[in-house]
Amino acid sequence: MSIVLTETAANRIQSQLAKRGKGYGLRIGVKKSGCSGYAYVLDYADAPGEADEVFDAYGAKVVVAKEHLSFLDGLTLDFQRDGLNEAFKFKNPNVTGECGCGESFAVS
Repeated sequence: MSIVLTETAANRIQSQLAKRGKGYGLRIGVKKSGCSGYAYVLDYADAPGEADEVFDAYGAKVVVAKEHLSFLDGLTLDFQRDGLNEAFKFKNPNVTGECGCGESFAVS
């Protein structure tokens, strides 16, 4: 099982945690949502739990609940800026389809 962070994503995680003043890393998960089935959920992680896996790169940590790993295995997390817009971008090899609005995805 693996989650890959780009250097840009790692830098963004670190800067957000520094701005927040505390935190261990970024928590990534999924929830049932939208017309395609699932949506990504992002939150701060103050500490990993027993049911979590931790992935790190470039000094940043990503925390994923083990129950979500089958949806996220092989994910590459990037952070991109385009004009005034900026967001984390997910490249997930498990996704078999996405809804038209881009808010949800399907997995097989």
